[in-house]
Amino acid sequence: MKTIVRLLFLIVVFSGCKPERFYTGDPNPVISKVTLNQTSFKQFTDTVVIAFDYADGDGDLGFDNADSLSLEIKDVRFAKADLYHVRPLSPAGTQVNIHGTIKVTLKNVFLLGAGSSETTKFQIRIKDRMQHWSNTLETKTISCLLYTSDA
Repeated sequence: MKTIVRLLFLIVVFSGCKPERFYTGDPNPVISKVTLNQTSFKQFTDTVVIAFDYADGDGDLGFDNADSLSLEIKDVRFAKADLYHVRPLSPAGTQVNIHGTIKVTLKNVFLLGAGSSETTKFQIRIKDRMQHWSNTLETKTISCLLYTSDA
């Protein structure tokens, strides 16, 4: 009888425990929770770091070939996005559920106009080896400020 009670207790306790993931079972990549290292940047000086979470049901994110560009980050002030290489995020030849965080360091932002500041956002999406694009995320608005030398 004690064994049955212990077993029922363990079933009740562990049935409420679920790992924290946003995996949907979909082989298409999914991205979420985009963050920035800061929201105000001096042009040509401060570095922009964007981080976001990813999940992929079949684990085919990233490419061996460095010329394969699968991460798209678009400054909304421009018509075209910048593309980046992502290394394979799971072992070759496997089909596994993967999830994690990707951090990308961008080249310095700069002002387009003649003013002392501008605002912009970045749009992000990622493509897997089967050419499936993820959803698109947008960062919070950032400020790009005119660089002034103290010299």
